[in-house]
Amino acid sequence: MTKTAANATDELLCEAAGLRWLAEAEPSGGMHVAGVIDSSPTKLVEERIATGPPSRAAARRIGASLARTHAAGADWFGCPPPACPDATGVGRAATPYVRREHAASSWGAFFAEHRIMYYVRFLRDDGLFGAHETHLLEQVAARVARGDFDAPQPALVAASHVPCARLHGDLWAGNVLYLADRGAPTGGALIDPMAYGGHAETDLAMLQLFGYPYLEDVLAGYDGASPLADGWRERVGVHQLAPLLLHCVLFGEGYLGETLAVARRYR
Repeated sequence: MTKTAANATDELLCEAAGLRWLAEAEPSGGMHVAGVIDSSPTKLVEERIATGPPSRAAARRIGASLARTHAAGADWFGCPPPACPDATGVGRAATPYVRREHAASSWGAFFAEHRIMYYVRFLRDDGLFGAHETHLLEQVAARVARGDFDAPQPALVAASHVPCARLHGDLWAGNVLYLADRGAPTGGALIDPMAYGGHAETDLAMLQLFGYPYLEDVLAGYDGASPLADGWRERVGVHQLAPLLLHCVLFGEGYLGETLAVARRYR
């Protein structure tokens, strides 16, 4: 599988770094990750994944394997993969990285400033958000920054004594592939990451945003391997605000109604 870019940028190098970083968890039972064969500022060559039909058994293995990938950990909220070039992020407004000297002291402080308000400023400046929409998201961000939705990481992440979880960062259905080998121990494979350090619930919330085959089995497999903190289902919408706001930035008003509806639940 080869990706090319017309102009040399750091995006493909950041993606390659993310693939390699996530793959470090494979020996300890983490998700299989598409292997990087070659990478440059204009080309990324990676392993082609042989895909197969979804199944409940594979979904549970995906959940358990993803929990172990998260438990590999990261050094601070918003940190890039270690081998990532000195870039601000991947794509327009997507996954802005945080330098160590700007690292937040809590998930809420990180998520409020470097996810919610980061995207809100794009939307305000682009004219999609007016005063009402901006104020609504500022109210939510204030609660998030205060720690109202902070929660312990899942059990395996906490037991690893790492500052935060190692996230895929763009965990929608198209980036979690069911494998052709129905007996594969990880059940699936990860592709196309925008990897960074964060809260494990953010990846799980993204997977729930647009649906996934046998989703409840994935979640059950995850919770069985690495129990989630009490109340995690009530926090899903907060974590989904980041991808929803990003979709507003990238695709416009088609996502505006859903984004504002979710935000109203947490203001």
